[in-house]
Amino acid sequence: MQQEAAQAATVINYSLAFMGVGIGLGLIVIGAGLGIGKLAAGAAEAIGRQPSAAAQITGAVNLPLFLLEGVAILGEVFALLVLLLLQ
Repeated sequence: MQQEAAQAATVINYSLAFMGVGIGLGLIVIGAGLGIGKLAAGAAEAIGRQPSAAAQITGAVNLPLFLLEGVAILGEVFALLVLLLLQ
């Protein structure tokens, strides 16, 4: 009886961990999408106000954009590693 209860608890713990990884991945994607969208919207607005500075604005936006995307990719990799280590 105790062994069955321990197995049930283990299954529940794994299920919660898998759900946590899924929720974490979803939040990573949503956060990165919102951040990239706000950054691109700000750049488009700035270029619309000052078209002659488009090259400088684009150059200034690229680095934070790449950093944000890199952080999102690292978050996804870490979440998937947690998922793989649970198995």
